[in-house]
Amino acid sequence: MTERQRYNKEFIEQTVKYVQEQQKSITDIAEELNIPKGTLKNWMVKYRQFPNEPFVGSGKLRIQEQQIHDLEQKNKDLEEEVAILKKAMHIFSKDRS
Repeated sequence: MTERQRYNKEFIEQTVKYVQEQQKSITDIAEELNIPKGTLKNWMVKYRQFPNEPFVGSGKLRIQEQQIHDLEQKNKDLEEEVAILKKAMHIFSKDRS
């Protein structure tokens, strides 16, 4: 039987911070740091620094990331509208001789 690995609180908090800053999944980070996935998930629940926001590994976006996504989508929509208006302006401005 293998002995359980013990981690100090500072290491755990730094690891949780690392997970929150990365765009990787918890599985990838667990493999990278050689920490069991379940242990890492437990640490995220207990020590995450954004308690009101889900962590990246959960598949949900943080509030700021969602706002960025929404603004990028709005920008794309506005660019499409401008392109349509330019085409319409070109069509209506043709000489009708």
